[in-house]
Amino acid sequence: MSMTPEQATWFAGTFEKLVANVGQAILGKSQVVTLTISAMLAEGHVLFEDAPGTGKTMLARALSATVKGTNSRIQFTPDLLPSDVTGVMIYDQKIQEFEFHKGPIFATIVLADEINRASPKTQSALLEVMEESRVTMDGTTYETGRPFMVLATQNPIEQAGTYRLPEAQLDRFLVKTSIGYPDHTSTVQLLQGSSQRDRTSTLQAIITPQAVADMADLASTTHTDSAVLEYISRLCEETRNAPETRLGVSVRGAIAMVRIAKVWAAAKGRNYVLPDDVKELAPYVWTHRLVIDPEAEFAGATAEVVLARVLAAVAAPQQRAAV
Repeated sequence: MSMTPEQATWFAGTFEKLVANVGQAILGKSQVVTLTISAMLAEGHVLFEDAPGTGKTMLARALSATVKGTNSRIQFTPDLLPSDVTGVMIYDQKIQEFEFHKGPIFATIVLADEINRASPKTQSALLEVMEESRVTMDGTTYETGRPFMVLATQNPIEQAGTYRLPEAQLDRFLVKTSIGYPDHTSTVQLLQGSSQRDRTSTLQAIITPQAVADMADLASTTHTDSAVLEYISRLCEETRNAPETRLGVSVRGAIAMVRIAKVWAAAKGRNYVLPDDVKELAPYVWTHRLVIDPEAEFAGATAEVVLARVLAAVAAPQQRAAV
């Protein structure tokens, strides 16, 4: 059953309240906040790549404070072990059995700080839980629950002692974005409140984890016309056929676009997806999934340029069927 116009109006109103609440801590960055909350309702994960001191950790804390659930922070370092993330089996002498002690990944909102500082072995521990929201330990599966979201950060400036994220892990991030520095007015506001070290401490939780899961289920019923699905498929095919790319957008990337486009449309009060939603989201959902050929990259090609050319070359559908 598709979302009704009345449900879309309610969804947009609730979404606006979430953005406004988080925006009290992250001033002047409504676009980034909107993207992050959209990813949460699409049941995906976000990778923030930005310089230090731009508010990446603050945004994660603000979202955790807004959602009345659990949150955890994992500081990724070269000596971090997979068990430090997912958990470990410990022998209980009283019952003479091994018990699973859950790691910090079992939380509603997980902040993976400086994720590219962990070894590939530790990073690989996130692959299953980010894709399937569960951890398998000694043949037993442990669910993380809903909602479950990883907000990962990495610093693109300081590369000493870091490990490049493999394509398989990048593909599991629904959105990759950067916060950037605030504008002049927002900076002045931040300086005026500099005595308050944690701007998230005054935020009130305005939604429960169950309500977030319900909103995610409702967003999934947003109507997506077959013409829009064909448009997404053609765009993905063109990224794979582009001469500059070694790897284009995967099927997982196409599915990710459909999921977040439904949330994006509902957040604007519509119960149907438009091609413009896809165009608006493409730089955030697909750019990090493109692998550019080294020779083309040396010649100046970038994922952003390739994607922009593909979006300009593939004609968007002009009409949609009635909902």
